[in-house]
Amino acid sequence: MSQPKPRILIVDDDPGTLESLSRAFALEGLTALAASSAARALERLDTERVDAVLTDVVMPEMDGLSFLQRLREKDPAVPVVVMSGQATLDMAVKATRLGALDFVEKPVGLDRLLLTLRNVLRLDRLERENRDLRGADTGAILGTSPPMEKLRALILRAAPSDVPILVLGENGTGKELVARAVHASSARREGPFVPMNCAAVPGELIESELFGHEKGAFTGALAQRRGLFEQADGGTLFLDEIGDMPPAMQAKLLRVLQDGRFTRVGGQAALRADVRVISATNRDVEGLLADGRFREDLLYRINTLTLHTPPLRERREDVPQLATHFSEAAAARNRWRVRPFTDEAITLLRQQPWRGNVRELRNVVERVLILAEGDPIGIEEVRAALPTVAKPAAGLLPTQGALRDLVDGFEREVIRERLRVHNGHVTNAARSLDLERSHLYKKCRQLGIDIREE
Repeated sequence: MSQPKPRILIVDDDPGTLESLSRAFALEGLTALAASSAARALERLDTERVDAVLTDVVMPEMDGLSFLQRLREKDPAVPVVVMSGQATLDMAVKATRLGALDFVEKPVGLDRLLLTLRNVLRLDRLERENRDLRGADTGAILGTSPPMEKLRALILRAAPSDVPILVLGENGTGKELVARAVHASSARREGPFVPMNCAAVPGELIESELFGHEKGAFTGALAQRRGLFEQADGGTLFLDEIGDMPPAMQAKLLRVLQDGRFTRVGGQAALRADVRVISATNRDVEGLLADGRFREDLLYRINTLTLHTPPLRERREDVPQLATHFSEAAAARNRWRVRPFTDEAITLLRQQPWRGNVRELRNVVERVLILAEGDPIGIEEVRAALPTVAKPAAGLLPTQGALRDLVDGFEREVIRERLRVHNGHVTNAARSLDLERSHLYKKCRQLGIDIREE
């Protein structure tokens, strides 16, 4: 079961703005709630939950700043973004003092507005999660299998130091959870944990996201803004999917990591922030280096220590504990009754390939809880919730040809499929095939497989 869509309340007296923004937000996976006046917005807030508010300033009867003041009295925690077509520095300062997290100028650039809202939602989530994380430890990482015990021990050894860490692993294996566990077990635990998904931020905006910008640095920069390095001061900055960072930005990040200083976009002053950097990627780093898509000197800077998150298929003994945990968590979150799985149902879960790893297991468990009526949950109900995978019919297998050609064809398809499962990560694909990485490279050359295209 997917997480609920963020709910954004849009407050504007212009019907065209309400309609266009509502349509754009829906396309981006957000739930838009519209209010044509500040009074109507306050009424909706009495009965509906919202995750953020986007409000205009110039409106009849009650303007946006008065609305913001009333909103803060009603709900001081909800994040607010203010927009105006008559923006002034004085207006931006007043909005900020009243608790607005950002101020954007009309006409609003949609990409910039969506990025602003994602940042606001992320920061709100981080504040709540960081409160929960204080005092936490590696107990949040579930599993008693040997790979997980080894990972947990490495986290405890790595946490007290400030060395940069690179977390490698497939999608869905919990790389961010590992980074959070390192932070929560470190001396920085009282500081912020600030994540950024390098693959989710447009390349031209990454510099502003990381280092901040000055007022007037670009269109829409109405006020100075602190970047993620400043926000993470005294804590940890987590750069997820760093393998997707554009080369030009890699060079700028390297300079900051080397001398510890950075400059906001459009600024002149050199700033410093006390930040521990933890990076992660699901890519084959050595392949990125070989293709010239990642800087070798940057790699040396971010991986004083490397942690590997094992795929779920390599720790199947953890599936029962994980399934029980996800089931109990979903039941508590949705106020369902807790229903156990039968031994046969758990056995079936353990037998699955789990290409999406722990994330896929969680989704399947929650799907079962929605669809199943039995108590306890049996094997057939689990089977009905599992994803269907097309399998080749026996009659389609080749019946003619030399044995060597048939074997080569079979090996070629197995290797290609394994590379697809591991998102082109050669080391993980080789490990799953019980091969040395160099042997897999050799096999690919023999079979005419271009790893860069898989």
